[in-house]
Amino acid sequence: MHYTLSIIESLMQTDADVLLAVNGLHSSFFDTFMFLCSDKWAWVVFYASLLYVLLRNYSLRTALMLLLFIALTIVLADQLSAHVLRPYFGRLRPANLNNPLSQWVHVVNNYRGGPYSFPSSHAANTAGLAFFCTFLFRRRWFSWLMAAWMLLVCYSRMYLGVHYPGDLIAGILLGALCAAVTFGSYCRLQQVERLSLDPVRKESNALVHLYVPALALLLTVLAFLVLAGVN
Repeated sequence: MHYTLSIIESLMQTDADVLLAVNGLHSSFFDTFMFLCSDKWAWVVFYASLLYVLLRNYSLRTALMLLLFIALTIVLADQLSAHVLRPYFGRLRPANLNNPLSQWVHVVNNYRGGPYSFPSSHAANTAGLAFFCTFLFRRRWFSWLMAAWMLLVCYSRMYLGVHYPGDLIAGILLGALCAAVTFGSYCRLQQVERLSLDPVRKESNALVHLYVPALALLLTVLAFLVLAGVN
């Protein structure tokens, strides 16, 4: 028992050390850049580009069904992380003023987040979308693209001092699990309703305009960099 507690304490100390190391590498430029990366609404063009790809590659009915399952993935990940697991574990955010660690945390724009941090809803939601799209499109380069976006958002949460690395890892695992469940449910429904031979895609495995999300992601990040440079 004592050995187990020692391991847990060691892991939590490492968690805090990594958080402070990342959070300590701050500058006015990256304060703005990471704050934008952490804003879920700042990625709206990227989200729209994913919707565009769905509409270009599937019939309207199938695209709307996929959109419904993507929304279900994000809602499930968000509700489980924010309203079930966080209150249960009750781990204070690093920047929370009731956390003794907060005196060493660099806070950006007075943003400290809510009271609890484990697991990260940002990580769960982002991972849910990233993994669902990875399961759906099955293109290696696109999977790496989604992974890079997910990791950038997760890194921004550490940089802002509102999540420990452990919060983010747990959030990613939760999001991946939610995506696996919802995508599996979609595939089962697809088989039941015989939607596998989509009238738009027919029997072809070709995907069109998959480059659009990559372009949208690149332009969004460039916009963040420009705004960070201006500020």
